[in-house]
Amino acid sequence: MNAFKFAVVGAALSLITTMAHASTLDEVKARGELNCVVTTGLAGFAAPDADGRWEGFDVTFCRAVAAAVVGDGEKVKFVPSTGKTRFTLLNSGEGDILFRNTTETMSRDTDLKLTFLPVNYYDGQGFLVRKDLGVDSAMQLDGASVCIQTGTTTELNLADFFNSNGMAYEPVNTETNEESIANYTGGRCDAYTTDVSALASTRAALKDPSAHMILPEIISKEPLAGAVRQGDDDWADIGKWVVNAIIIAEELGITQANVGELCAGPGKNPSINRLCGTEGTMGEMIGLDAQWAVRAISVAGNYGEIFEKYIGAKTPLALERGLNASWKDGGILYAAPIR
Repeated sequence: MNAFKFAVVGAALSLITTMAHASTLDEVKARGELNCVVTTGLAGFAAPDADGRWEGFDVTFCRAVAAAVVGDGEKVKFVPSTGKTRFTLLNSGEGDILFRNTTETMSRDTDLKLTFLPVNYYDGQGFLVRKDLGVDSAMQLDGASVCIQTGTTTELNLADFFNSNGMAYEPVNTETNEESIANYTGGRCDAYTTDVSALASTRAALKDPSAHMILPEIISKEPLAGAVRQGDDDWADIGKWVVNAIIIAEELGITQANVGELCAGPGKNPSINRLCGTEGTMGEMIGLDAQWAVRAISVAGNYGEIFEKYIGAKTPLALERGLNASWKDGGILYAAPIR
């Protein structure tokens, strides 16, 4: 190989190596903005308000990561996605991270090459029906037409439920929640199936929510979690520990209102000190400064605050904490310790 060819090949290999080791953290810092994949619109979880500002449970986790990484929870570009497009947008690099009512499964983890963050909402699949349909159990839906979003875990769950119970159904496929609502309210299907949290959001947005009911059967486990691309463990660590910090903040009694006071200096509680960055080198371990968690909590609040603000009992969704209560309060929400 002559010197020219050797130089070209060497340059190409160098470029490939550089691209292969590109750090999402460095890219986000250089850009000064986080690209966060969210849904096209789901009240309580992710939707633009009247002024076009995105708000919701999932949106708040996006803002928390942005605050931790670039220092400003407003530095987020929201990338709307359907059930079909969400993983493509993430894996293509159009999104840096995904918070979009997404179930962690084995095939998504391994085949789609995703790295999931800690579960931030424990859910299950159910059915929404009009009360005048005259049913009070999913076991009475034999022969029903069912609206369902494609590209989701709900498709297989639905088939499994009807097949295992010897019942028939007619699927009415859609790509977005908006299409499903339109089909359901337009009478194209007898029932709409998806995660119960999304059904609560859908019902709350209907003209007369009291005319509709969520049937009691929960037919699946749906651990909803954020996700990043595989191959960048350092970036995955940041997403993981921001979620954990928000959960731990509730356990420790740290709120959006008192985080500044509690983190002003070292106190008597080592767990609070480590979260606040006044003890240890936790920020350094994930490539951030000592105040990363303080910024995240200042923007988002703790897990309980986020839940109650956007989807809790006093919101139109009227969701109870249930499994999503802290382990200290009888739920299963449990974060690995920062230590």
